[in-house]
Amino acid sequence: MMRDFLATEAGSGVILIGAATAAMLVANSPLADAYFHTLHIHVAGLSILHWINDALMALFFLIVGLEIKREMIDGQLSSWPRRVLPGAAATAGVVIPALIYAGINQSGAGLRGWAIPAATDIAFALGVLALLGSQVPTSLKIFLTAVAIIDDLIAVLIIAIFYTGDLAVGPLLMASGGIALLVLLNRRGVQALTPYLIVGAGIWYGVLLSGIHATLAGVAVAMTIPLRHTPGKPDAAESPLYRLEHALHPWIAYAVVPLFGFANAGVSLAGFQPDNAVDPVPLGVALGLFAGKQVGIFGTVWLLVRLGWADRPQGAGWRQVYGVALLCGIGFTMSLFIGALAFGDGSHLNDEAKLGVLAGSILSAVAGWGVLRTGRAG
Repeated sequence: MMRDFLATEAGSGVILIGAATAAMLVANSPLADAYFHTLHIHVAGLSILHWINDALMALFFLIVGLEIKREMIDGQLSSWPRRVLPGAAATAGVVIPALIYAGINQSGAGLRGWAIPAATDIAFALGVLALLGSQVPTSLKIFLTAVAIIDDLIAVLIIAIFYTGDLAVGPLLMASGGIALLVLLNRRGVQALTPYLIVGAGIWYGVLLSGIHATLAGVAVAMTIPLRHTPGKPDAAESPLYRLEHALHPWIAYAVVPLFGFANAGVSLAGFQPDNAVDPVPLGVALGLFAGKQVGIFGTVWLLVRLGWADRPQGAGWRQVYGVALLCGIGFTMSLFIGALAFGDGSHLNDEAKLGVLAGSILSAVAGWGVLRTGRAG
């Protein structure tokens, strides 16, 4: 299962890089007006951009939730010793970038984006690793995946707590009732996926109307999907969670995430001056991703290993660990998503945040690739 997961995410990362590049080219070409106009065409009450960010990304968060549950129960994070190193590294990799951003944006509207550089894009990062082939040991790829999954869990909690607006009680109760029904189905041993998906669609609609961001419905539904603990058979077909993950994962990796990247990475540079690069928002995001991630993650791994509280990933040198810490500064998908929640689609601050995400992610990708390409050392 892990081998398939890594291969799918790596391939998705390469496509995502292409989608982001295409978005920037189109947004700064004669096609720019058509690009932005199309994203704001309304269909069934929502703009195309909102259908992508609120509906399709709910499926992305469903996969995130399934991955978290699988790894916690039957995977790389299934025991506390396995959770210590990636858990501590991921936590520091969230806190340090957020502190750097907040230090640069101490006042004003920009401070609301403090969580933007806290995210790691697993697909993008594994896509860079894929370019290096066998130069990087599998243990480091698994470590990166574990850090990114825990990072996603923290990001979900941040969105739920800090980026939720006024609540509408009626729709929230409807969604809560749906979740309770799915928990009951799970406990009654219902293995068919259809009831979970039908009720899950209703939960998504209730959450959409409630004021909580609709994508969080995906995580909530994922937690109710039955998973059979199958040691030695991590790809057991009889487990509903594995079946759903296998069915959705290629579509999410190769279609939904690249589409999100194409729809959200396009920033028109018209009106931006070179000195805008050091405005508080883009500077805070870029430094948070590039400097904060490597300091938080590599520093934590180094400290825990030196104290004897954890072991360095098997077969990996310190230079390789540092290279992977750099790659964790690629915050593309989740960072863009949080930026839109913090500042609103189409706002100037969100455009500045996008530039910071692109700058920090590209710096982290290039630097990480350069360090890892030099091979093992230390």
